[in-house]
Parts: sequence; C-alpha cells; structure tokens
Amino acid sequence: MESYPHFYSVDASALATGNVVISADDVPSLQTAPPVQFGGPGDLWSPETLLVAAAADCFVLTFRAMASASNLSWTALHCDAKGRLERIDGTARFTQLALHAHLTVPPATDIEKARRLLEKAEKGCLITNSLALTSVLTCDIETMDDERLRQTPA
Repeated sequence: MESYPHFYSVDASALATGNVVISADDVPSLQTAPPVQFGGPGDLWSPETLLVAAAADCFVLTFRAMASASNLSWTALHCDAKGRLERIDGTARFTQLALHAHLTVPPATDIEKARRLLEKAEKGCLITNSLALTSVLTCDIETMDDERLRQTPA
C-alpha cells in the first residue's frame, strides 16, 4: 500500500442536454443521468446510485482484506445497500446507509469470528466513514453443506 495522502481524479463532461460521461485514467468511461426521482430516465447510473454502490463495494473489499488478514475462509458475500436521501433544513442529503450482508462460509467456520469481521468491515469502510450519515449493518451467515461444496467449481 502507498503512503498517505492518496489522490483520485475523475472527469465529468456533458452537453446542455443528455447524459454525463464520467471518466478516469485506466478505467472505462461511464454514462450517468439523474435518477427517476429527479426527473431522469432511470436506466443509467446516477450520482445517488454511484454513492450507494461505492459504499457497498468498499464494504465488500474491506471485508475481503480483513478476512484474508484474519485467515477466515469464505466462499461468497452479497451486500444489499440502500441509501436514504432526505431533505433536511432545505438541503437534500443522505441520512442513512443500510447494508445487508449475506456471507456464505464453509462448514466448521467460526460464525462469531465471521460476524465480528463483517462488523469490523462496516466500521472500517472508508466510504461510509467519509459520509455524514448513520450506517446500519445487518447480516446473515450461511454455512455451505457438503453437497453444495462438491458442486462449487474450483
């Protein structure tokens, strides 16, 4: 890992009408538009969905790093994220981020260790730590049975 501070650059370009194109070095460009709630088409990523997606992605990547450092074996993690946008004192802002994690682990996994790592990942996520909102985590941990393990490709 590089020493801090880290810098991230993104460009956003648009004409008077139409979609916005966001781009950064070495990654594909992405078209965005307002969400339906703000009169947009609802068929493209929006700043609102990108923010919620960034938090979910950060949670999953943080968990992956923490699980690796803690020698926790796991097979799959699905994170459902919902952001709550409200108007407070005349200003629209996200006030809550609800993350629901569904973790699948091999048999004989220490379930409490897995739960602690999920909670630690939620608290350690740099995206949610950078936002002025309440973050709420719920989680399910499923142990794969022997039959499902045999069916999982290597």
